[in-house]
Amino acid sequence: MPGGHPAPPGATPYGNTGEPRRLSPRVLLIDPIRMLPGLLLPLAGVLVAGGFSPASFGWAALGVAGSVVYAIVRWATFTYRVSGDRLELTRALVSRSVRTIPLERVRGIDITAPPLHRLLHLAVLKLDTGAGGGEQEGELDALTVEEAENLRAVLLARRAVTPSRRPEGSAAEPEAAALYGAGTPDGVARDDAAPAHERAYGPAPDAVPGQVSGHHDERVVGRVPRSWLRYGPLSGAYLLTPFALLAGAVGLFFQVSGELRVDARTAREVFAWVEDRPALLVAAAVLLVLAMPVVGGVMYAVFNWDFTLRTRDGYLVAERGLVTRRTVSLERRRIRGYELVDGLIERRFNVVRLWAVVTGLGDSETRGQLLPVAPRTFATTVASDAVGPFSAPLRRHPPQARRRRLFRAITPWLAVAAAAVLLGWEVAALAAVVLALLGIPLGLDRYRSLGHAYDGKRLSVRSGSLRRAQAVVERRAVVGWTLRQTVFQRTSGVLTVVAGVGAGTGGYPAIDTGETQGVEFAAEVTPDWIRPFLAPPAQADTQ
Repeated sequence: MPGGHPAPPGATPYGNTGEPRRLSPRVLLIDPIRMLPGLLLPLAGVLVAGGFSPASFGWAALGVAGSVVYAIVRWATFTYRVSGDRLELTRALVSRSVRTIPLERVRGIDITAPPLHRLLHLAVLKLDTGAGGGEQEGELDALTVEEAENLRAVLLARRAVTPSRRPEGSAAEPEAAALYGAGTPDGVARDDAAPAHERAYGPAPDAVPGQVSGHHDERVVGRVPRSWLRYGPLSGAYLLTPFALLAGAVGLFFQVSGELRVDARTAREVFAWVEDRPALLVAAAVLLVLAMPVVGGVMYAVFNWDFTLRTRDGYLVAERGLVTRRTVSLERRRIRGYELVDGLIERRFNVVRLWAVVTGLGDSETRGQLLPVAPRTFATTVASDAVGPFSAPLRRHPPQARRRRLFRAITPWLAVAAAAVLLGWEVAALAAVVLALLGIPLGLDRYRSLGHAYDGKRLSVRSGSLRRAQAVVERRAVVGWTLRQTVFQRTSGVLTVVAGVGAGTGGYPAIDTGETQGVEFAAEVTPDWIRPFLAPPAQADTQ
């Protein structure tokens, strides 16, 4: 409590709006360390240019001291406060700027704890406002862990009592009301035995008299056991990590060589030495391939360790991470569906990834993640529990769709093979023929993946092979339809029906449906929109 004086019962030190507050001063131990990577190359350049003389060391020390002073000034000139139904972020470094974030625009709250923050018992709180990231979203780096949790609860509670919204029963920690203001909207004093959010904002309109609310609705929807870490190497994103690390190392080498003025002659000598030893290159390639599953499993564990999905006060809360612990809250009433995604290898082992389709959520594949790689049956159960069940079988698309899949998977490689033969490139021609043959099972698998369905409440579309995705979306989320037909689709008698959705990617297509089949699918989901444009059967026969 500021000043060390406890607030009397039912009172708050800051009144209804709360006074400006600063981030934890412990962040001053983190900021200089975070600045080091950006300062490393300039400092190295200063030392090299100065010949490692006392003067060059003095300039380097001055640069480090300047970065520390800058961090202190940034901390001292940044404040935040919760004022009514908004969060205000104020910075007065050179000119004063105030960013106001209405709480009604908050789509979710993301709390992360990177390694240095966890060491100092700090966390980063980020508001997802659906503005696409950047400066339009609020970030508080760094709060104490307790303060971040308290502020999250207060923001959700304040948001719940804004006009036209009903409280979700979000409970703050006991000290949250004292920190951020606990004036009640109706001015009625609350019982000190009631939860902090009820003392601060009043009970929910539908609360039962005498009932003490809180986290009574918290429930674990799904938890990924550590034995499932073996599924990590099956994900293509993690398998390619060794190559990504190699590319990063090469890029860093070129940057360092430029800053340290390594001449081109030295670089040519290094490449020539490597080029004269092909066995070394082969061994490095083999090591990279062998490292793929190992590194993939490690990366899966780092990002998804102890993954837990739970419901809490009208939100879905996903918590995960080994080194950096991350907690993401998604408002359930903004969730419009989910996506099940798998690749060729994942499909072979019957595992999928799951994330939510949420209105106004940027970076849904990361922030909307409901499950990492997990068995399909488990993922389907979690999706049904967290979002809603879908039981209708997918409908097959016509044979013309299969012909189009095969044509597009085979013909381009045959054309490349023919061109290579004319140019006398026998190896390239043979490789193109092999790829054309591999296109046959790929085209058939792409056709088998096509499908669409509607069960009266939700619609579903599926497509893809190397990356197969099935989206399940609520009917109420559909805002329009697009019927698309290219020249080649017209000659084949098929079309693509795109369900426009104000969430996720914005549109989910049923690819290469029959002409009648696609129109009937749209008419089945939204009959009032489509039926007026369809001619009655009798009238159609007379035309």
